[in-house]
Amino acid sequence: MPTPMAVRVFILIPYLLLLLLQCLYTSAAEPIFYESFEEDWVGRWHPSNKEGYQGFWKRAKIEGHENYGLLVSEKARKYGIATILPEAVEFKDKPVILQYELRLQNGIECGGSYLKFLRAQKDGWTPDQLDNTAPYSIMFGPDKCGATNKVHFIFQHKNPKTGSYREHHLKFPPSPPNDKLSHVFTAFVYPNNTVSIFIDEIEKKTADLLSESFDPPVLPPKTIPDPEDKKPEDWDERVKIPDPEAVKPEDWDENAPYEIEDLDATKPVGWLDDEPEEIDDPDAIKPEDWDDDEDGEWEPPKVRNPKCEDGLGCGQWMRPKKKNPAYKGKWYAPMIDNPAYKGVWKARQIPNPEYFHMEKLNLEPVVALGIEIWTMQDGILFDNILITNDEKIASIYREQWKAKYDIEKEQQKKEEAEKAARENAFVRMQGSLSKAKKEDISCDDDAEDSEGSEDKGKGKEKVFEENSLADEFVATRHRRPRRET
Repeated sequence: MPTPMAVRVFILIPYLLLLLLQCLYTSAAEPIFYESFEEDWVGRWHPSNKEGYQGFWKRAKIEGHENYGLLVSEKARKYGIATILPEAVEFKDKPVILQYELRLQNGIECGGSYLKFLRAQKDGWTPDQLDNTAPYSIMFGPDKCGATNKVHFIFQHKNPKTGSYREHHLKFPPSPPNDKLSHVFTAFVYPNNTVSIFIDEIEKKTADLLSESFDPPVLPPKTIPDPEDKKPEDWDERVKIPDPEAVKPEDWDENAPYEIEDLDATKPVGWLDDEPEEIDDPDAIKPEDWDDDEDGEWEPPKVRNPKCEDGLGCGQWMRPKKKNPAYKGKWYAPMIDNPAYKGVWKARQIPNPEYFHMEKLNLEPVVALGIEIWTMQDGILFDNILITNDEKIASIYREQWKAKYDIEKEQQKKEEAEKAARENAFVRMQGSLSKAKKEDISCDDDAEDSEGSEDKGKGKEKVFEENSLADEFVATRHRRPRRET
């Protein structure tokens, strides 16, 4: 068994590795923003003081590791927290990489775990005023609840003609991993209007920001239906109409019933007319605590008459129903082609006053970062939030995630192996107990023949004792094993 010091060194490997890689990378480029939460975030990050945002943020150690993250600590809460970036993030001639680690330590059933990259706010705004109305440039990260299970990529864009902002959602976004391990989410926003989303260094989606891959598309249509154009009152859109010359036949009876009695049916021989289908349960006993004054007169429950089980039927016999051959239902005139049909009416097209064209998307600069979520789940942990223009820097920081993930994966394999071993042991014990029961019962029969019923009772006591041991084993195998540290 490794010593505590050896375990501590093993856990520290990811962070030593990151430090080494950072030292080896001598580029002058630096992250625009990086947050590891290794130091207390109070004073740099500001929880929302808006009404309803009662979720309590904690700086907490990541389960199984020596480093820290920002933890969602309570269930069924709205959470808000934000920080001002040291400089504005421009979407111009360089790629912008948005990256962060996320661990759902208790899994997730319903809740968000995404980031909001905020654009300039109204004058006087402070991070502690973050709520769901705060304007952003990009919203990125997982969201799961009900039928929703996706990694959002949403951006807000300003129409240069109208000055209004609109949200554009990535169609068919990837789904996040469904486990309790650490994962890294990366969005590469390139100057050529392309966004690529990676989960754990694997590309999951690439899309053109100005294409139909977003709903609605950024570029509006050149023409729109004229809102002033109205459909003429005599416009007929009916493809078929009832034949106006058709006449209902004289012998058509709309009142004829769908079913009638089968007059050819006869009562089966042996039908028990005088026997009820249900009788009082003869085995029912009036409860001892039944009080006629308070509970009313006691009546035994009903059961099916056993005489009806053997016979062809009980009670009053009635003729069965059959379909009425004279039934025709309500008469309708047959349908014919409409001679006045003009097709489906559409308003005439006019030039769209909001139309514009652009070759390059002009996303608003990001000046602040916020986490604004609602969740039914606790245990959501954010870590290593990074904004950079350098893909190599993003790759270096992902090495830290990879080392953590490998440790967690090994621990998961160990726990799964221990669980399988416990289940196999239980199956073997069940087999042994079953065999022991058979041997004890056989011994009991022999003992009864030779020594009497007293020794038989001793054999049953032994079987009862072994059954109790089996029940205790079943109970303990469902207990969660203690996690090694």
